[in-house]
Amino acid sequence: MTPFPEVTFKRGAVRPVECIKGGWNLIQGNYWLVLGMCIVGWMIGSALPLGILMGPMMCGLFLTFFMMRRGEPYEFGTLFKGFEHFGQSVIATLFHVIPMMAIIIPAYFLFYVFFLVAIVAQGNEPSGFGMLAVFALIGLFWIVVIAVLMFISMGFTFVYPLIVDRGLSGVDAVKLSFRAAMANFGGLLGLVGLNFLLSIGGLLLCIFGVYLVIPISYSAVAIAYEQVFGLREGPLVPKVPPPPPVFT
Repeated sequence: MTPFPEVTFKRGAVRPVECIKGGWNLIQGNYWLVLGMCIVGWMIGSALPLGILMGPMMCGLFLTFFMMRRGEPYEFGTLFKGFEHFGQSVIATLFHVIPMMAIIIPAYFLFYVFFLVAIVAQGNEPSGFGMLAVFALIGLFWIVVIAVLMFISMGFTFVYPLIVDRGLSGVDAVKLSFRAAMANFGGLLGLVGLNFLLSIGGLLLCIFGVYLVIPISYSAVAIAYEQVFGLREGPLVPKVPPPPPVFT
């Protein structure tokens, strides 16, 4: 149980187009600074297995976005303030990474087993229809796997923002993020689709263009968080019981 006041959220509040526009408006004045923070954050976050350092980096990045929204001073070093939430962010990251690995590893194993069995079953003279059916089933298999992984990732959309903005523990942030994400599933799905189109646009421009849209994708999530939860004003104030009476 978190010692901070209860956090409520809105249902059906995510507006994908507004998130993208708001995210761009938020960072356009310091776009290159934010891009550098994203790249450094990904480099550091990928330095250790299981994404151990990715959580603090994401916390630092979202903390920067929220400071921008509040008009508070920030700098490149704000990225590393995410380490103030190291323990809780790592817990949240492991809740994300471990289930993903538990799906991906068996999926690859089943894929290779199915592929080999299908090839052997075709014999020395495989038919065109048979091979087409095999590839269709493989395609369907990976569509299902990707859909499950996307569903899980959407549930974690608000985890790091909740940790830095509301002071929630890793476990509480995961629980609340999933509840809020499911209550805003359509909007978040639309946001994922728009971010995907932005990535495709970056690929069409040049390979490096994919990296150029990353800051917009993250800042759009920060705007979505604000639409769902609102943005805290002022310092976190723990909810503590009143002091015991003093008898004289």
